[in-house]
Amino acid sequence: MKSTLTALFICIIFCSAKAQLTPFELSKDKNYTATYSEIIAYYQKLSAHYPQMRLLNIGMTDVGKPLTLVVLSRDKVFDPALIKKQNKRVLLINNGIHPGEPEGIDASMMLTRDLLKKNALPKDVVICLIAVYNIDGCLNRGLSRINQNGPRAYGFRGNYRNLDLNRDFIKADSRNALAFEKILNTWNPEVFLDNHTSDGADYQYVMTLIETQKDKQNPILAAYTSKTLSPELYKRMKTSGYEMTPYVESEETSPDSGIVSFLETPRFATGFTAQHNIISYITETHMLKAFDKRVYATYDFMQHLIDIVQRDAKQIGQVKHDADEQVKQQKTFALNWELDEQHYDTLVFKGFYAGHKTSEVSGLPRLYYDRSKPYTKTIKYFDNYKASATIDKPLAYVIPQAWGKVIDLFKLNNVAMKQLAHDTTLDLQLYYIGDYKTPQRPYEGHYLHSNVKLNPVDLKVKFYAGDYVVYTNQALNRYIVETLEPQGVDSFFAWNFFDSVLGEKEYFSDYVFEDVAADLLKKDPDLKKKLEDEKLKDPKLAASASAQLYFVYRNSTYFEKTYLRYPVGRLLTDTKLDLK
Repeated sequence: MKSTLTALFICIIFCSAKAQLTPFELSKDKNYTATYSEIIAYYQKLSAHYPQMRLLNIGMTDVGKPLTLVVLSRDKVFDPALIKKQNKRVLLINNGIHPGEPEGIDASMMLTRDLLKKNALPKDVVICLIAVYNIDGCLNRGLSRINQNGPRAYGFRGNYRNLDLNRDFIKADSRNALAFEKILNTWNPEVFLDNHTSDGADYQYVMTLIETQKDKQNPILAAYTSKTLSPELYKRMKTSGYEMTPYVESEETSPDSGIVSFLETPRFATGFTAQHNIISYITETHMLKAFDKRVYATYDFMQHLIDIVQRDAKQIGQVKHDADEQVKQQKTFALNWELDEQHYDTLVFKGFYAGHKTSEVSGLPRLYYDRSKPYTKTIKYFDNYKASATIDKPLAYVIPQAWGKVIDLFKLNNVAMKQLAHDTTLDLQLYYIGDYKTPQRPYEGHYLHSNVKLNPVDLKVKFYAGDYVVYTNQALNRYIVETLEPQGVDSFFAWNFFDSVLGEKEYFSDYVFEDVAADLLKKDPDLKKKLEDEKLKDPKLAASASAQLYFVYRNSTYFEKTYLRYPVGRLLTDTKLDLK
């Protein structure tokens, strides 16, 4: 009887332990990633057992399901405001933005269980994990990443609207992005991690890392990350058996010729979070390594990051505070960046010798890597960028309330705004769009503008009660300036938010305007001379009656003053405004 009870007790313990194993761990070959329903069911079971864990459904995604946020709090405090009052740090981890890169999903499930089971949650850090961000793509399960070594099946890169969600943060076309921004601006993390899988070159490392580009990052945060946090992560990952290297963005040539630091602009998750002065990382496990190694490497990285954030909790809080204060006072902002090819660092890189052989498909030379010939050598690392466009911030921006999506996104991101109490005529600097380039094919649902040329003009412009005034004395100045300045690489203008100002709304009938134009030329000798000068310079204009009529029209008082006028005004002088 006693032996039977003992066996039963052992069986109960075994079954209980097995019940907490993830679908990845339960698979015999460790080449399986959990489905969406398995992910949610697993976290629900854990949450029922551990009061230090809470599941929150945030917003809604394009596929009609809410984002599930896993919150781990040692003190069982789940109020973001109270957590900040207690001077605790918040670490936000995002998983499955590309569901075909699912290591973070499975690693986070295991790590959550282990932290709870071992009573190992950090004292001064609350951990928030997005279980799977691109639920839409996770449900669209199959085989789509042909270059990747496992798992057996996985989700699709695009979401239900076929958007790449890691290009959607600044424009927020998807409801997924709106839910993410609600999470970000509710929990206000000091540190953010986005888990991914690489593609491209072959090399010896299981894990590569993208950190916010140091020249683009706030200098206070850059000093801490580049001198303290990142070196410690590299050191600990090497000790745990998963030595890292910076992300290798090289497909056509072998990385031994040098690698370039990835520049994550605000369309990307970490480029967006950097605008909020958040220390940000992207893990990129190597697509050709076995799936189980990629999962365990991601697990180790997250554990090391948690441990270091706990160790440096006070320092991280201070540098975040100092960065916010500095950005409030910052005057000049970079709007675009270019690689500095003249200056580079070096790093020791472990790769495979590459060569070329005849393709069996095309009969032409093709690149290949020889894994029987590993090497360790010092290579160039191009990790310096310089600003290619800058702007001095105005005292404030004035945004007409008509541009609702801009206002909605600013509210979602906790930008402080005031509204005009009455109709008011203001002396402002406004831009006329002089030129811009637009591709013939769309990119992520937009015809993205670039190479924007501006003609600034000082004007008196009437604004209306309820229009918004955004003062640039905020910790979110980077987000404000980089979105509202049209030359910004990921500005709202670049993403077509203001395209309606690029079209004329009034015109003329040629036969009617002929007499008016003739009268204008008689009364205005300067206009007549200007037309004649242009005809001498432009034979096409000289040969076209309609073009000459349009020239007169455009240079007359009849021409619409709002055509090509960017509607957001720059308030440059301290002006007393009657605000609500």
